Amino acid sequence: MSSITHRIAALFRIKANKALDKAEDPREVLDYSYEQQLQMLQRVRRGVADVATSRKRVELQVTQLQQSTGKLQGQTEQALAVGREDLAREALTRRTAVASQISDMQTQQASLKDQEEKLTLAAQRLQAKVDAFRTRKETIKATYTAAEAQTRITEAVTGIGEEMGDVGLAMQRAQDKTEQMQARAGALDELIASGALEDATLPAGRDDIQAELEAVTAGQDVEAELARMKAQLPAASAPPAVEGPGQKKESS
Repeated sequence: MSSITHRIAALFRIKANKALDKAEDPREVLDYSYEQQLQMLQRVRRGVADVATSRKRVELQVTQLQQSTGKLQGQTEQALAVGREDLAREALTRRTAVASQISDMQTQQASLKDQEEKLTLAAQRLQAKVDAFRTRKETIKATYTAAEAQTRITEAVTGIGEEMGDVGLAMQRAQDKTEQMQARAGALDELIASGALEDATLPAGRDDIQAELEAVTAGQDVEAELARMKAQLPAASAPPAVEGPGQKKESS
């Protein structure tokens, strides 16, 4: 049962693949692949923009922290000037913490910049591949369209196309039927002439002897009618008698 199931499944896949291959248009597949690549390129570009935005945000934060460091430095000096060592110590502590934050953010900024450069390079390479694919796609589509048109024209000329094939088969059937009818008519004529078949248009009971007798009678009737018509001709129009060698012409 397992073997039969596998064979049925394989047969189904073969039939499905053949149906898909027949229905599949390579031009549509190429256009779809090109659209997918454009979408991928768009996602990469959005990624580059997102990384660049993050990098810029970190740069702004670093700038703000550097400004805060300068302010805390001034507060430290001012506190020492007025004898407030405790305030100077607090300002200095805060400035140290801010400096540590600046160092971390600068490291993050460098990492984001490196990612941005890599993504930009990847986007450029992908753009070049997409452009090359588009050129190749249009070339293949044009070649396929030309081959398809040539195939249809060739099928129409040679009669192996589906439509022209039906026309050719119809003509062949008509010709075969005509030849069959001609052969049948010829065979029937031969059978009637040989007496194997009777002509249905003739009176019933007619046979070959009767036909011979009627032919002789018809010939006699013709001779009798011809003799009667000769007898009715005027005497002047009768041809002169031919004299024999022993006869003399009488004098008037």
